Amino acid sequence: METSRVQPLGPDLEHTHPRPVHWVATAAAVAAVIAGGSFFQPSDAKATTSTGVSAPRTGSLPAAEAPDPRAADYPMDCGRARPDVIDRGSADLDGDGRPETVAVVRCRTAFGTPPSGVYALSQPAGAGAEPRVVATFVDPKEGMSIRDFAVRGKLVSATLLGYSSAKVPRCCPDLARKVNWRWRDGKFVLKALPVPGSV
Repeated sequence: METSRVQPLGPDLEHTHPRPVHWVATAAAVAAVIAGGSFFQPSDAKATTSTGVSAPRTGSLPAAEAPDPRAADYPMDCGRARPDVIDRGSADLDGDGRPETVAVVRCRTAFGTPPSGVYALSQPAGAGAEPRVVATFVDPKEGMSIRDFAVRGKLVSATLLGYSSAKVPRCCPDLARKVNWRWRDGKFVLKALPVPGSV
């Protein structure tokens, strides 16, 4: 039977020693991300590229081809402000010859670390329209932050940061899990990588 141990992210405090129940909660959150990704995956998730203005992180795609993450309307509530795009990457993730953009976004705040959302975008359906959100990889309602985000080839990877209990300050996540997403059988599939220190 496999046993998991947490990789502490901060100082040696009591809340940085989660018990197995905390990893059950983290597994449930990752499962919710997987379920949410399936729920938000529309039937027309292939990209329909026309024009764009962003320069992809990968450097391998012309800037005019990738959807601009700053122009998208994300399914998250930041009040009257638009979400900040804190990271992005572009590639032809579904193999249709047209690039998608994956964006990490979060609401702006003067303190703490607001939860992040991770969304896949395709080009707008028509001229003058905004890029379409075609998949939700991480919903901000899950309360997670993102680290080590990257788009390489057809693989999107990141580290999900979470909290072992409600007592952990929202500025300082104490749980981490590396994950990746890949297009398979008509949808994006999430894979959770082994917990650091697992035996």
